[in-house]
Amino acid sequence: MAGSLNKVMIIGNVGRAPEMRYTAGGIPITTFSVATTHTWRDQGGERHEETEWFNIVAWNKLAETCNQYIQKGQKVYIEGRLRTNSWNDQQGVEHRRIEVIANTMLLLSPKPKPVMAVPGEENTFLNSYANEEMEAEDLPF
Repeated sequence: MAGSLNKVMIIGNVGRAPEMRYTAGGIPITTFSVATTHTWRDQGGERHEETEWFNIVAWNKLAETCNQYIQKGQKVYIEGRLRTNSWNDQQGVEHRRIEVIANTMLLLSPKPKPVMAVPGEENTFLNSYANEEMEAEDLPF
């Protein structure tokens, strides 16, 4: 077979709000993290969870879009390719970091609907999950 393939697709919850910066050449780059959770039951019926964290990197227009619309906790679909960065710190120790270089992002969470603000209280938001029973421990962060 000629050629090769490096493709990853992730559906998960944003664990760290996007951070956008610019390269020396003025190109926007946005980074954030996404958590996926695999759940299973063992032979005894005990529930287990395994959470995997992904470092996401978006460039150019996608970087601007991610920075503008993504919020911590939202469910997103990310498609891209894996890239391994390696560097040596000041002590000469080599470090490696695997990143997903995004080329597609879809917001899967409904857009939060603002609730009328009550003077003296923080603004609150409701979304379609408000009527579902969701425990804090169900979130991977």
